Amino acid sequence: MADQPTKTTQASLNKKAATKTAYKPSGVSPTGRKARSFAIRLWSVRHSRLLEWFYAHFADLFLLLHPMWNAIGYQRAEAPVKFVEKHVKGFLFDCRMCGHCVLSSTGMSCPMNCPKQLRNGPCGGVRANGKCEVEPDMPCVWVQAWSGAGQMRGRDNILAVQTPVDQSLRETSSWLRVTASAAARREAEATPGAPQ
Repeated sequence: MADQPTKTTQASLNKKAATKTAYKPSGVSPTGRKARSFAIRLWSVRHSRLLEWFYAHFADLFLLLHPMWNAIGYQRAEAPVKFVEKHVKGFLFDCRMCGHCVLSSTGMSCPMNCPKQLRNGPCGGVRANGKCEVEPDMPCVWVQAWSGAGQMRGRDNILAVQTPVDQSLRETSSWLRVTASAAARREAEATPGAPQ
């Protein structure tokens, strides 16, 4: 009989167990994001048309620099370009450096910021106020994506089905990968008799 806990001891144990799971401060995020990064990400979505224009010109500049990247070697250029890309895109979009960037298709809202990392639309748990099911303080990435895509010239790009992330590209520069692909396409088109 002495081994059985008393009613008051049992009640205090139950109360301790309940407090471990019942309360979660709203400022705590399972993925460690801060509210200030939401503000910058939302600014990027609101200015998606401007960022789309800038990115198109930036991509053209990078493509013009293809001979230089080729001379240096894409592998050697990877580290410094990745450093710049990580900091610029990290600041503007809270970039996760997946290596498979689709910002121009998703209204400048990065789908990798979705706690579920959904790349083709929202889950069924988006709250009525447009906030995330998993992180109630965070605006849903896909609600923002639709808003940003609506302002862009390539607004229909959001309808394209995105492939799963190739994990081998993680922590690599998507700027260089896209440039190398565009240069290879351009060279193939310029070669007479090349299959297209």
